[in-house]
This record gives sequence, structure tokens and C-alpha cells, in this order.
Amino acid sequence: MEYAQEGPYRFRVEPQDGMRAPGVVFASEGLLRDAERSLEQVANVATLPGIVGASYAMPDIHWGYGFPIGGVAATDVADGGVISPGGVGFDISCGVRLLTADCGRRELAPAFQELMDGLGRAVPRGAGPGGVWKLSGPGELESVLEGGSRYAVEEGHGEERDVWRCEDGGAVADADVRQVGERARERGLAQVGSLGSGNHFLEVQRVAEVYDEPVAAAFGLARDQVCVMIHCGSRGLGHQICTDHVRVMDKAMPRYGVQVPDRQLACAPADSPEGRDYLGAMAAAANYGRANRQLLAQAARRVFHRAAGARLTLVYDVSHNLAKVETHTVDGARRRLCVHRKGATRAFPPGHTDLPEDLREAGQPVLIPGTMGTASYVLTGVAGGDAFHSTCHGAGRALSRHQAARTTGGKQLRARLEAEGIAVRPLSPRSLAEETPEAYKDVTAVVEASEGAGLCRKVARLVPLGVVKG
Repeated sequence: MEYAQEGPYRFRVEPQDGMRAPGVVFASEGLLRDAERSLEQVANVATLPGIVGASYAMPDIHWGYGFPIGGVAATDVADGGVISPGGVGFDISCGVRLLTADCGRRELAPAFQELMDGLGRAVPRGAGPGGVWKLSGPGELESVLEGGSRYAVEEGHGEERDVWRCEDGGAVADADVRQVGERARERGLAQVGSLGSGNHFLEVQRVAEVYDEPVAAAFGLARDQVCVMIHCGSRGLGHQICTDHVRVMDKAMPRYGVQVPDRQLACAPADSPEGRDYLGAMAAAANYGRANRQLLAQAARRVFHRAAGARLTLVYDVSHNLAKVETHTVDGARRRLCVHRKGATRAFPPGHTDLPEDLREAGQPVLIPGTMGTASYVLTGVAGGDAFHSTCHGAGRALSRHQAARTTGGKQLRARLEAEGIAVRPLSPRSLAEETPEAYKDVTAVVEASEGAGLCRKVARLVPLGVVKG
């Protein structure tokens, strides 16, 4: 795929072969070399009906289902713009939650191993059922799908701040539980408050560096502070919803005269019955994902209190696999757009009306997890941010899980990490090896490219102290 460099961190693929818009990739030359195969997917996304601006890709771009992971695309709802489940992914509302502890590393040290053992026992993980919250039945599941973390807090699983420091006030509006199939409900009933597997984790961290003191203070971050970062999504329920609605849209496309170069981009007009049904089901899965992280946060709070007498306070919770109908200015006019962010994080700038009042002056917290043994970052949105106020979501995978497991053994990796001072509580040696740091791109390079491209600004760097792996 041919591309031209437009700036230090911006590359362009000119429209060709049915593309309705250009492709724009934000990356350094080094990061782009690792992702050239994914440029095919950037070009394919640019063929979607109603696309505006460009088919964008973040610096952590890598191959995904239909859309590249790290892909952003917006379609004009009033102009036949489509919604594509491949632009959200199977783990709907996979995202990150960050909490701060009212203590530093030194105060935590005497109780640290007890703390990690407690977190290892308290956090359900793995591919099967098992969660912190034992729902009473289908009716309570529907309440979770409609109310998200807001409902969890109402039921005593949290505090008021958890609602307004979560994206969308804890729940996406317009969830339609009628569009959540029976199999998805079955899979979701017993998994609320669980990590799952793969790259999901709960990590105890330390703020190692602060780049912007006023914004960090607004977020509640200070140097040497202990934090907890939680990365997980909507588990089997979200996966099943994606599977079900891809099938529906694949059959519906001929009725709307839609053709796509890759069947994984199955889509329908966002304002069609199929499009509205998916958006309703997706919102329900997003609410499940927020409730999931809420319950895991509560489990961590109990362990911190019991082991160290410490309290955890929510900084923010934000998704990086979601599509939302938002209003943006395009060519001087305000337009209602369906913005797909797949492996990309919303990054609203200071002053944005969708931000909580206590964060409005600072901008939106953007939470970028690294890998075991490397840093994670807290960023903030900036004025004039491109790609509909979006930025990266993490380090970005460089090796498949099979390739990663062939490079190291889980026991050897655990010994290496613990020799570096990082306590590890894995589900199994194999699951640990699949997530070796070498399986990912350099998160610092990804963040530098995102900031250099004008998508966000660095606020703080966090380093791992201990990790519970899915």
C-alpha cells in the first residue's frame, strides 16, 4: 500500500479502488513499518458509505477484525452513513479504569505481598463463568444492561463519585435490551466483575513522573502515589452481541445496496432498523462493561482496605472499543456522526460540555495501559485534536499470542518480572507467556507519536508494582 508522509507523525493514503475518503495514519516511521499490512484495512474502511474526513489510524495500529485495531472512522448519519460492528470489535466497551490510593509506595510496602495475594484471590479471571456479583436472575441482568455502573452504585457497589467520573455518567443512553440475544444473556449472567483472559489485567502502579502538575492535580494524581489500573470489557456477552449482529448485517447489506471489500466490514445504515438494533445492543454491552469494571474496582477496594487500611478513589473510566453518535464540525457545518473507535480512546479537550464539571478545565483523562514490565500513561485531550477527538489506546500488539508463547516460558517470565520488583499473580504460566512485554510495541513511542501528532498531551507516567493477569 503506497502512502506519503505529510508531517513527522502523519501519513496519508490517497483515495483509490473505491475509497470514499483518504486514509490518515498517525505514527512515527518506525511504528508505521511494523503496521504496513494493516494499511489495507485502513483503505478498506475508507470505502464505507457516508464516511467523512478520513479513515484514521492511531500509532498503535495493528491487524484486527474488519477495522484495524487503532482505527477511527465517522460516518454521516443523515447521509446514509453506516454502523459496522467490525469498527467496535468483539470486546464491546473494553476499556480502562484508574483509581488512586491514599498512600504512597513506602506506606504500602509492609503489606504489599499480602495485598497482591488478596487481589489474586479476589479477582475472578479466565475464559469461563465466575464474577464478583452474583446476579439474582435475568431481571437483574437487564438492569445492568440498562444502567451500567450507575445501577451497580445504586445497588451499593460503589460511591457517587464513581458515576460522574465514568464516561457517560456510568451508562450509555439508548441501550435496548431487546436486541441482546438469549445466548449473549446466558454468557453474561455469571461474569459481572471478572477480568476474562488475554491482555486484561488489574495492576497496582506507582506514579513515577508527572509532566503537567496542574492537570495531574485536577485528576487527583501526584508523584509516588499508588494507583490501580483495571483493563477489561464486556466478556462473553459483548462477544456474542458482535457475532449475532455481524450475521444480521451481512444478510442486510444487499437490501441497502452496500458492498464492502471485506465481509468483516458488514454494516448497515446507522438509521436503519438493523443499525438502530445494533446500536441499542452495543450500548447494553457497553453498560455491562462499565458495571464489570465497577465491581472489580469494589473488589480491589475491599482488599486494599483489609490489607493496608487504604482507600481507592476513581480518577476516570473510559472505553476504547465503542461507536457513538456525536456532533462534530465538518467543513464548517455541525453534523451528526457515528464515530467508530476501535482500539482508540475518546480524548475530549478542555471545555467540552460532555466532561464532568471538575474536569472541564483540565480536559478528559485518557488512560493508556502499557505491558507488564513497562510504563502506562495518563494523557489529556487537547483543543483541535484530530480524528474526532481520538487518540491511541495502548502499546499495540506486535506478536500473536502463539508467537509470544514461543519466545518465553511463563515461569521464566514471572521470575524475570519479580527480579525487576514486579509481583505477578497469573492465572497460568501459559497465559502469562502470551502477554510477555516483547509481544507489544513500545508504549512510550506510541504515546510520543500521539502527542507529536497533536492528538493528546502527556500528564503522568505510571510504572507497575504488581499485576493480576487474566
